[in-house]
Amino acid sequence: MRFIPVLTAILVTVFLFLLVIKRDALLEFAMGDQPPVVVAAPVPDKAGDSAVVSVVAVHSVAQVIDSAVVLRGQTEAARQVDVKAETSGQVISEPLRKGAFVSAGQLLCEIDPGTRAASLAEAEARLAEARARVPEITARQAEAEARLVEADINFNVASKLSKDGFASDTRVVSAQAAVSSARAAIQAAQSGLQAAQSGIQGAEASVAAARKEISRLSIVAPFEGLLESDSAEIGSLLQYGGLCATVIQLDPIKVVGFVPETAVNRVKVGALAGARLATGDEVQGRVSFLSRAADPSTRTFRAEIEVSNADLSIRDGQTAEILIAAEGAPAHLLPQSALTLNDDGVLGVRLVAVDKTALFAPVTLLRDTARGVWLAGLPDQADVIVIGQEYVTDGVPVRAVYQEATQ
Repeated sequence: MRFIPVLTAILVTVFLFLLVIKRDALLEFAMGDQPPVVVAAPVPDKAGDSAVVSVVAVHSVAQVIDSAVVLRGQTEAARQVDVKAETSGQVISEPLRKGAFVSAGQLLCEIDPGTRAASLAEAEARLAEARARVPEITARQAEAEARLVEADINFNVASKLSKDGFASDTRVVSAQAAVSSARAAIQAAQSGLQAAQSGIQGAEASVAAARKEISRLSIVAPFEGLLESDSAEIGSLLQYGGLCATVIQLDPIKVVGFVPETAVNRVKVGALAGARLATGDEVQGRVSFLSRAADPSTRTFRAEIEVSNADLSIRDGQTAEILIAAEGAPAHLLPQSALTLNDDGVLGVRLVAVDKTALFAPVTLLRDTARGVWLAGLPDQADVIVIGQEYVTDGVPVRAVYQEATQ
């Protein structure tokens, strides 16, 4: 019974010996008479000191193209405002439904006035009372001034008579006291007049505040547009800052995109621009705004294009592909497969240098078309490697076979 396990152990040991120690002999026995596989070595050049890599290249010549800046963006309403209440109260107007067209100044929500009219009447009554005090105080001041004139005359007469011995000192003192009393009356009248003026100003402020509070009862549309939400329902309570309705203006409408910092100098305010919406509709307008400050997270600059939307067919928030016209620039049309990255992750292509070696050249992608990609940053004439560029680095000798260029 123990013979079979012993035989199995011997066979496994022999197999492992052949597999590990006699591996080459085992492979030669398994392949039989077939010749060994030989890996092809790189073809040496005439000098015999380095390997030459065969590649396919094209003679590319730069062409001047309309280097439109291509962006991705979306439509955006020219204006959007949440119209909110500036006072509190119950809504007493019928609501307007979303989608309704409203004109500037049209009533959106009406709030119950409550006791505000009574407050205005009280403030107006106080104002009238304050104004009525002014003539009385003015008359008192005029009377005090007349008494002062009379007291001055009596004092002068008493003083002269007293010098000649015709009037007693008591009369002089009494006349002097009358002058002082008249002056005090004038000062009191002036103080009363100032208090009356202050009372008038306070009453006028109360009247203005009451009238302003009443004017806040009617909430109107700030501009012509569409209601994006229903206005407040009748019977609902609006608090200060409560939402009455949302109004948006869609004519004209904005198409917003974000320009990368590498292309921002090619975009000008007033430049002709077009956009293709996700629905397939094409619109045209001009650049109305280009930000001077970059977005801190994306390092891009906001660009706005103003587009006419008289029929309101364009909605807020639609995706758009934007093309902004820019000055023409020389570029090469090359197959997209010719693009590669260097060790630093820079996009570029590899060229056949004058000394028949590979050379990396950074490029800027201007446009992607069905025929290929338009690239800037290369010389006017360049031998670009289109096949084999991934197998060479700078300075590696190449043997180029040229094919007809894409352009």
